Amino acid sequence: MKTTDNKELTKAEEQVMQAIWKIGKGFANEIVAAVGADVAYSTVLTVVRILEQKGFVAHETFNRSNRYYPLIKREEYMQQMLGRMTRNYFGSSARALVSFLVDKKEVSLADLEAITKAIES
Repeated sequence: MKTTDNKELTKAEEQVMQAIWKIGKGFANEIVAAVGADVAYSTVLTVVRILEQKGFVAHETFNRSNRYYPLIKREEYMQQMLGRMTRNYFGSSARALVSFLVDKKEVSLADLEAITKAIES
């Protein structure tokens, strides 16, 4: 079990993680630029430090600058969150999840056909 398995990201943490996943490795100014919103440099650095404490991010030091990189892949976190959501809200049933998405019109007929083809192959 990874150290991040039971940890969820807040909205701000997820926004910064998305930026880090996008750039792969980056210095603070690169992460701030990748976040793209009007978020203060100091705010982004605070969130990055929290992500380090939670075990999502690490850094390597060059002179007096830190280059940050993810310790968990985006796909791994997606799998953890989808699994947690499926367990907590849909009784661990992927069928119930898909039915919910269909009922809410979040999945089109074309999407369902593609899902069926993926399952069959």
